[in-house]
Amino acid sequence: MPMKTFRPYTPSRRFITVEDFSEITSTVPEKSLLAPLTKKGGRNNTGQIMVRFRGGGHKRMYRMIDFKRDKIGVPAKVATIEYDPNRTCRIALLHYKDGEKRYILHPVGLKVGDVVTSGPAAEIRPGNALPLSSIPVGTFVHNVEIIPGNGGQMVRSAGASAQIMAREGGYAQIKLPSGEIRMVPDSCIATIGQVGNTEHENLTIGNAGRNRHRGFNPHVRGTAMNAVDHPHGGGRGKSKGNNQPRSPWNQPAKGYKTKSPKLHDWMIVRPRSAAKEQE
Repeated sequence: MPMKTFRPYTPSRRFITVEDFSEITSTVPEKSLLAPLTKKGGRNNTGQIMVRFRGGGHKRMYRMIDFKRDKIGVPAKVATIEYDPNRTCRIALLHYKDGEKRYILHPVGLKVGDVVTSGPAAEIRPGNALPLSSIPVGTFVHNVEIIPGNGGQMVRSAGASAQIMAREGGYAQIKLPSGEIRMVPDSCIATIGQVGNTEHENLTIGNAGRNRHRGFNPHVRGTAMNAVDHPHGGGRGKSKGNNQPRSPWNQPAKGYKTKSPKLHDWMIVRPRSAAKEQE
């Protein structure tokens, strides 16, 4: 999908790029699969700000996506390919043979009129969903489950794909886009192919207004704040003082390891940090 550029009639317009939306076949979403999406402004259920610099943005409706792909053996025809404001990739509307409609993530190569299915007997084709035990080693997949039956949780953003590296002892080893190699139960469902909209990584926001439109407020530097508001704040002039880079809550920002041990860390065969060292 090519990017659209503009004649630089303003300084910011020189660098802005937008997607041309050439693959989208419908601009009207399926009404039965829409749900209201309320803005949180970065706050949790008690009203406390958990993520700073969030707020505003364009109103959106949530599109209910079928991450579980649990209609086993029921063929579905791709009716439309649509834009989703809540994610970087496109979504495809499926019309199942039994009359049900569902959205899925749109993979590269899936076109309107194609037929997709789910289950162990499905063909190895983009858009089909199978258990990892039924997918050949070396195949590229996306929308991968971590726990069987929970629905896909990994590899869902535009252009992402994971590769099945090996399979033994009831687990499949999957190489994630970060370079991490991780074991996943081979009864987990994954979808064949690479997530579509691969050119999204080349998008240039270009000006502040587009970020405000997305719901991101300006990010204020710590050195521009008062001492009461940030460890970098205060001082005379543009003073950095004697401070090491740190967060507003005094956590070091460089070199300090923040990852805590997780229950499933034993499933990581090769961490992404090791993958970066090999590059």
